[in-house]
Amino acid sequence: MGYVPRLKQEYKERVIKALKEEFGYSNVMQVPKLEKIVVSRGVGAAVADKKLIDHAVDELTMITGQKAVATISKKDVAAFKLRKGMPIGAKVTLRGEKMYEFLDRLVTSALPRVRDFQGIRATGFDGRGNYNLGVTEQIIFPEVNIDKINRINGMDITFVTTAETDKEAKSLLTELGLPFKKN
Repeated sequence: MGYVPRLKQEYKERVIKALKEEFGYSNVMQVPKLEKIVVSRGVGAAVADKKLIDHAVDELTMITGQKAVATISKKDVAAFKLRKGMPIGAKVTLRGEKMYEFLDRLVTSALPRVRDFQGIRATGFDGRGNYNLGVTEQIIFPEVNIDKINRINGMDITFVTTAETDKEAKSLLTELGLPFKKN
């Protein structure tokens, strides 16, 4: 058959049953699932130094295992000396196997490396079943060599689910292993 990521297997075997019981779904297709994970980083200093975009793209590629792309500005902003079409960030959209692999690495090796980690806040839901998580340092990922980075930057990680409500999305992400803070 081929390789199946650990979290994908766990989703099929355990998470679907748990969510069906919790919310009383009559059909397996009603159970929410993770659609994609978007990892993005804004590089504001790239207006002055174009090499920072290349560093950001390389780091995101190394962290996620998939080629990152530079994001470009959509309009001119004179106060930031920004022109339309200038690169100002980097992003990666993960789906399928790579998405589950990244989530597994995030939960098992990256988040435990955060200093004074108490769990992630449950306030990052958008009302439509998606969750946003901000990471302040890229050095929590074991793929990043601390000697080769030029500056410490954060990144945003967005989990896009098929859940209708935030409660369903939180249950799904909790079952997949995201450590939410206890209130």
